[in-house]
Amino acid sequence: MHQKAALITGGATRLGRHFAEYLADEGYDIALHVNSSRQEAEEVAELICAKGRECEIFYCNFLSGDLEALIASVKQRFPGFNLLLNSASVYEPAPIGATELALLESQFRVNLFTPLLLTRYFSHAVQEGQVINIIDNKIAYHQYPYAAYLLSKKSLAELTRMAALEFAPRLRVNGIAPGVVLPAAQRISDYIEWRIEAIPVNHQGKPNHLVQALHYLLENTFVTGQILFVDGGESINMEGRHSENYSAGA
Repeated sequence: MHQKAALITGGATRLGRHFAEYLADEGYDIALHVNSSRQEAEEVAELICAKGRECEIFYCNFLSGDLEALIASVKQRFPGFNLLLNSASVYEPAPIGATELALLESQFRVNLFTPLLLTRYFSHAVQEGQVINIIDNKIAYHQYPYAAYLLSKKSLAELTRMAALEFAPRLRVNGIAPGVVLPAAQRISDYIEWRIEAIPVNHQGKPNHLVQALHYLLENTFVTGQILFVDGGESINMEGRHSENYSAGA
């Protein structure tokens, strides 16, 4: 039997890096996809090799690259390739009224078209395995200031469910929808505290919470087509306005 291996898109930075380190600890060899974060990828690869696992960096620009060739290269390098973790993402805010075609194309190409095509080619390359898509707890809302991004992520959630049906039982396909875990660097502390006020468990998440979610999805063979929200309950905190919480003059 071949050594199990995982392709992690966007695996050099942020959540992708945490997933890569965890999977290496769990005995996976790592195919580390990267576009521009080359120095970070080399650091992660060195760390994974120090854990006793094999790691190779695969460069691909998801706006123009050959995705079929990427999957074929990973399969050739790691014959035991059995996990596709779609973690790469692009994010650019704009409301519908300011959304140009170029923005739609870039957001959908990376956040939806790429996971779809990688899943397609992965399904051709392996006998059995798993696909896990990293989504966003914003899919529970209709936040139009992020129109193109959010529509692409909502579509990724639907793709997750469709693919789970199409490729069962050979593949299990699930998603993780993170909440406030690794906010963008420009987010100020006041903003983070404001977000936490709307989280029922009343604290920010940590990368390890997402790693625990990944572990659950990998190990539970009776789960497929599910989106696991890891957000402290933020996405269900939609009580709405009604007479009992209305304050006159507020």
